[in-house]
Amino acid sequence: MNDFEAPFASAPPASGASPASDAPLIGITSYLEQAQTGVWDVRASFLPEVYLRAVTDVGGIAIVLPPQAVDRRIARRIIGSLDGLIMAGGADIDPRRYGQTAHERTGAPREDRDAFEDALLRAALETELPFLGICRGAQLLNVTLGGDLIQHLPDRVGDERYQLGDARFTEVEIEVDPDTRIAEVLGNGRRALAPLYHHQAIDRVADPLIVTSRTADGVIESVELPASPFCVGVQWHPEEREDDRRLFAGLVDAARVHRRIRLSRPEEQL
Repeated sequence: MNDFEAPFASAPPASGASPASDAPLIGITSYLEQAQTGVWDVRASFLPEVYLRAVTDVGGIAIVLPPQAVDRRIARRIIGSLDGLIMAGGADIDPRRYGQTAHERTGAPREDRDAFEDALLRAALETELPFLGICRGAQLLNVTLGGDLIQHLPDRVGDERYQLGDARFTEVEIEVDPDTRIAEVLGNGRRALAPLYHHQAIDRVADPLIVTSRTADGVIESVELPASPFCVGVQWHPEEREDDRRLFAGLVDAARVHRRIRLSRPEEQL
């Protein structure tokens, strides 16, 4: 026995399902960035730790998903190994995906991430995998289903209150519509303090989606797919609120149910 074997060798034998064995696997999309560590300066998968903590704080297991080339078959295999999916915030979606030319303030296309996340999302929707889209993730949900985006919000609202810059979040209290999935998750009062950091937003809403909250000046802040057991997109950044994990708890609860159903069907297991 070596030092690496000892902790496992001393563990008691498993006797039935434990809470850890029932913990759902939550995939979180990431992006490729140039990163420096020690002597290395390389492209690397990057995801802020706050996303990981948001999942593990409520009993999920976080799995980071870097952009990579996939086809429909591979996307379905990735999705088939997960119990839930979070699409994290990040760079602007290529406006060609919703039939527009780029605004001068729209970021350079990140085609690798757009293609990867679009494929994963389509597979997730087909299998009703519990889904939470955050900021860019909510926008991609709308674009993938046929909607489009406001490419630069200051053109509509007159200033940059929704993205102050320098990693400073604008905090706005959001109240979502009753009788919706997100209202059920938020529970008492259906309110959340929403840290906002976005210069784009949903414009024309895809037909399958419903809008569940807006700001006072009409900017859409959350949408959901009523036909799905759990498919919610929020324009704000709930991962920044360590004192409010309700959205992540709702996703993990739905993912735990999905996992039990998936494991009860041998033909769906990898």
